[in-house]
Amino acid sequence: MTAAMLVMLALRTSIFLIVFSLGLRATRADLLYLVSRPGRLSRTLLAMAVVMPLVAVGLSLAFNLHPAVKTALVALSLAPVPPILPRKELKAGGHGSYVIGLLAAAALLSIVFIPVAEHFLRRLFDVGVDRPPTMVIGLVAVTVLVPLLAGTLARRLGPALAERLASPLNTFATILLVLTCLVLLLHSWKVGLPLIGNGNVLVIAVFVVIGLIVGHLLGGPEPENRVVLALSTASRHPGVAMAIASTTSPEEKLTIGAILLYLLVNTIISIPYVRWARARQVASVPGAAHP
Repeated sequence: MTAAMLVMLALRTSIFLIVFSLGLRATRADLLYLVSRPGRLSRTLLAMAVVMPLVAVGLSLAFNLHPAVKTALVALSLAPVPPILPRKELKAGGHGSYVIGLLAAAALLSIVFIPVAEHFLRRLFDVGVDRPPTMVIGLVAVTVLVPLLAGTLARRLGPALAERLASPLNTFATILLVLTCLVLLLHSWKVGLPLIGNGNVLVIAVFVVIGLIVGHLLGGPEPENRVVLALSTASRHPGVAMAIASTTSPEEKLTIGAILLYLLVNTIISIPYVRWARARQVASVPGAAHP
């Protein structure tokens, strides 16, 4: 087994364990949270599956971007939320049931939505994609659906053991993920360098900011739900986006570089938003100590 294969195995293992540990604390009601709330589900779908694809297409047509950046933006707008995002949303004060329900709903939706998206990308970029997107469906299943359902089932069979394992398992998986990402960054940071300049990074930043604003505005009156939808609208599954892009972009390496740039920009921009949202939540609690 090569070093690259070991790194990818460590990455997939860490993501699987993070979502599995989330499932260890989830219930059936959490998984079905959005299904039982059609109003909130419709706002979530509007933000993630309607507004953001339109924003991505609009930015692609309005600016003279590198073709790889155009493909990356559209592919990201069609991808579900990344499997490691719930940890960030929970730390930001997000409602636990909404976090888990959105992760599950977005993953399930993508199985139906992404084949339509493949057709949409073909028409937009005039690139023929005729095969079924089995790679994308497999990624969604392996990184989200299977570990989430497995964790939830394990909790149902042994709730006490699941509660004891959830935290240490999540800690181990997070450390493994951070180390793996550092290795990947050291080996791939040059991929996105050709795309820096000509407004590419600025447009990526605009895409992220619009996502945060749209999700925040459509998240409803509860601050803990607004922060969840804002982060979910702006943050998308990079693996699924790369899989989509690999079928549509003739410049696959540069498209991957654009997605890596998006991850960096998204991380930087999300930090002040999370702090602001958290401060507002604290301030809205009667008698809470204001920062």
